[in-house]
Amino acid sequence: MLTIRLARMGARKKPHYRVVVIEKARARNSRSVEVVGTYNPRTNPASVELKRERIDYWVSKGAQLSDRVSKLVSKPAAPKAEPAA
Repeated sequence: MLTIRLARMGARKKPHYRVVVIEKARARNSRSVEVVGTYNPRTNPASVELKRERIDYWVSKGAQLSDRVSKLVSKPAAPKAEPAA
């Protein structure tokens, strides 16, 4: 069974996370099937970058979202910054 969850990266006491598709029984940071986004809680506000079309694809194939990832996905996408002319 596949799950979409966070994998911790970064140095000690300076975490950032990858949102990964991974087998449910595997360890937190073991080899994943695909990286579908990033999450950095240390920025203000926390930065979230998700490949929503890939997340929808994996959910359609039966992958389950973890509690934290489901909260991140439910938030509306951040508006893209307009380049200054």
